[in-house]
Amino acid sequence: MDTSRGHAERLDREDDLGAFRERFVIRDPDLIYMDGNSLGRLPKATMARMLAAVDTEWGDRLIRGWNEGWYEASLRVGGKLAGLIGADPDEVAIADSTSVNLYKAAMAAALARPERKKIVTDDLNFPSDIYILQGVARQAGEREVVILRSPDGISLPADQIEGALDDDTAFLAISHTAFKSGFTHDLAQVTRLTHQVGALVVWDMSHSVGVIEANLHAAEADLAVGCTYKYLNGGPGSPAFLFVRRDLQPGLVNPITGWFSQDQPFEMSLGYKSASGMRRFLTGTPPTLSLLAIEPGVDMLREAGMARVRAKSVRQTGYLIDLWRDRLAPLGFSLKSPQDAAVRGGHVALGHEYALAIDQALIQEAGVLPDFRPPENIRFGLSPLYTSFVEIHQAVERLARIVTEKRYQAYLGDTPTVT
Repeated sequence: MDTSRGHAERLDREDDLGAFRERFVIRDPDLIYMDGNSLGRLPKATMARMLAAVDTEWGDRLIRGWNEGWYEASLRVGGKLAGLIGADPDEVAIADSTSVNLYKAAMAAALARPERKKIVTDDLNFPSDIYILQGVARQAGEREVVILRSPDGISLPADQIEGALDDDTAFLAISHTAFKSGFTHDLAQVTRLTHQVGALVVWDMSHSVGVIEANLHAAEADLAVGCTYKYLNGGPGSPAFLFVRRDLQPGLVNPITGWFSQDQPFEMSLGYKSASGMRRFLTGTPPTLSLLAIEPGVDMLREAGMARVRAKSVRQTGYLIDLWRDRLAPLGFSLKSPQDAAVRGGHVALGHEYALAIDQALIQEAGVLPDFRPPENIRFGLSPLYTSFVEIHQAVERLARIVTEKRYQAYLGDTPTVT
């Protein structure tokens, strides 16, 4: 285990994805960005794409833009994204937010199993997802949300999921990669367990898309949602994606119908007739500029290839864990992510008694940008396209100094609105 600066430099020299870093906007070379699992960096190509979209397409072409690519963008960009998650182009659409898409998928799954009263999720799931499931349970007719409890706050064993599934389960809704710990489920195994009892599965891939090699087809997954502003680098609040397996599309109900899911929207008929394919799961007019901003980041990941991206992610998170063991564990930091790379996503969480204050000291004084999740997790989101091994080494060294010099004490009691 070599945790030296020299070793980090060697790893960067050997990195076959290292050239992608130059294709992102990095204006402050001393700032170490470790929050790619919350908001990805800005691709340079996105700046050019947005200039064209605003100056030429909006500024010059005006309403004609809808017939020159805007109208098809939801399915075109979704079709490209499909290649990153092992789906076919006609199974993915870009629309709305992750929360709205989760509502659509969850309600569709509930309506597809009307006689079943149980919705299963877990306490590692993103809280917003659970709020939505609770709303679906109320609206879909006396459903119960069963929340499984992680035995260690990090992972959820497959046999625990299996034990909760029965013939009264309508669907399982679960995050592919847990937002706090980075624990990652086996898509195929969990989907198979769910199908064994005749239930559907709804995956939230927000913390895995763009950093983990996934194959929804091979797993025979039913539905999936995810955001585009983390590892896909689509920009703050960029619209999300929705996956619906092709053979399920005709039989599932879109609970929020609108004119973009209407078969012939510009006939302006007062009677609704659903479009076919993924268009049936759209709703209203998409936020076109934000939608177009997603495409350059998706194109870069397709160019890099998810196998290479995942391989580098495993190396980088493993290197960070080696550094934790060598430099940070003696300072009171605990590892809140799996050590096994096979079940570890693209970010690493470290726990500390004074985690929030340490996080703020890193941001305010040390030029390191991670994020914090209660009660004691500092998350380091490593994005393989632009995070370097030297940055990981520097971040850990700066973190160690914050603690050994007790610089975090100045931030005890400070709680910013966004952490």
